[in-house]
Amino acid sequence: MFIECCGFKLHYIEEGEGPDVLLLHGWGASCDSYKGVINALRDKCRLIALDFPGCGKSDLPEEPLDINCYVAIVMEFCSALKLRDPILVGHSHGGRVIMKLAGSGLMDPKKIVFIDAAGIKPKFSFKKWFKVRTFKTVKWFLTLPLIRRYTAETLKKARNHFGSADYNSAPEVMRKTLVNLVNDDMTAYLDGIKASTLLIWGENDTATPLYMAKKIEKAVPDCGLCVIKGTGHWSFVERPQEAQAILRSFLP
Repeated sequence: MFIECCGFKLHYIEEGEGPDVLLLHGWGASCDSYKGVINALRDKCRLIALDFPGCGKSDLPEEPLDINCYVAIVMEFCSALKLRDPILVGHSHGGRVIMKLAGSGLMDPKKIVFIDAAGIKPKFSFKKWFKVRTFKTVKWFLTLPLIRRYTAETLKKARNHFGSADYNSAPEVMRKTLVNLVNDDMTAYLDGIKASTLLIWGENDTATPLYMAKKIEKAVPDCGLCVIKGTGHWSFVERPQEAQAILRSFLP
């Protein structure tokens, strides 16, 4: 199914009956990442999952987005589908969006589930800091007005060398969007989250390490953490039966 929101044609899927549950996917993924969850829970919930702009079957944005754009999209989407204070489930980037929505009081969800959520400013090692600073210096030099017409291929190679897999695989507009997002720290919004909150986290997650989950658990007033042993950033996909059992016990 498709719907127009904030000037985008957005794809979404909807299955099941019962309390409304909105599923927000991670960076570079799509609503398809939740197919296992939907199949497991559609007997007790109305599950809605959308593709963010530039993901899945939704429109690619013409200009870079920031966290406020994603917040506006979710709010307009919920209004269009008459989702009133749904349960919110967010993996990775989807979790970041939920932190802003719920922590700023723009939405008052009944419950929240963060799965390996992004949004917490990472601890940078010197090696990581040096890599970032080196790329910024190289990019600054290669985009100087007098030489930039000759350096497009060199800049591309530098991005491939210094950039993350998510960054390198994205179209240019989504690369700029990713830069906007990773520079935003949602920590200040955590203590504003009033809903009962569940954290599902991979023990070996390197993209959003476990210390981030513990920081969220400490800051959100009503919060509990479930760690799935031996899994990484896609804990709910790597151990689907375990993650689905946890979700089933938490959701109404």
